[in-house]
Amino acid sequence: MTDSDAPLKASIAVWPANAALEATAKRYADNLQLPLASPAQSFAELKAGSIQFVLIVNPHVFCDYQLELHDLFQKTKLLIDYTGGEIAYRAQHGGGRRQALAKAIGLKSGYTPNVIDATAGLGRDAFVLANLGCYVRMIERSPIMASLLEDALRRAANDEQLKSWLKLRLQLITGDAREQIPLLCDTSSADAIYIDPMYPPRAKSALVKKEMRFIQVLVGKDLDSSSLLTIALQYAEKRVVIKRPSYAAPVDGPKPTHTIESKNTRYDVYMVH
Repeated sequence: MTDSDAPLKASIAVWPANAALEATAKRYADNLQLPLASPAQSFAELKAGSIQFVLIVNPHVFCDYQLELHDLFQKTKLLIDYTGGEIAYRAQHGGGRRQALAKAIGLKSGYTPNVIDATAGLGRDAFVLANLGCYVRMIERSPIMASLLEDALRRAANDEQLKSWLKLRLQLITGDAREQIPLLCDTSSADAIYIDPMYPPRAKSALVKKEMRFIQVLVGKDLDSSSLLTIALQYAEKRVVIKRPSYAAPVDGPKPTHTIESKNTRYDVYMVH
């Protein structure tokens, strides 16, 4: 199980960028059970009140608003955006069905699997697979991360290049994947279940990327990868895929059927049935 998020809730607040967005910010604060800051409060005032993270409701030209998570102490921010930046670039230039992720999931000419992404995180791999034609149900257990993902999907649904397929291929479910996988597979089977656990620490490693630091704080430690693998193997129709850094051992459990490697990443593939 993950660490309790009670300490996090004591150090995060929802902040509307202007008075016109206060009602929207209040809705998020109520849903997430977080304190609501006033747009009149400065970041310095929030820091003085022991607020480290601020979920900001910012205005957006086409979609009314967008959510951003800011770390006031580290002066970094997290915005999930499917319409541009790194995610969109990877979807367009990542190698298509020839890339390691697609091969691991089983994509090939004439075959496009249905996928459950059990650990959505930033939703990057789920978006890439959906862009390649897969129907992907992504599960995220952190309500705050899920709010950021939901907001990214909302904005992407208004994009001219994405709206024709996005809602048909990419669905978000909030909850614990160990509980959600049986429920989802009871409704519609999954050809492949994809798991991307938090990377294990590495001696003398560089600082973790800022996005991963956010996820570590929001989600906590991944102490349930082995039990999640067990459940995934019970419900996947054809395969389970676990993403690992090249230096890490496989997740505790059965030995992978085979592996597919890219530059710094390894995909452990478990064939089932």
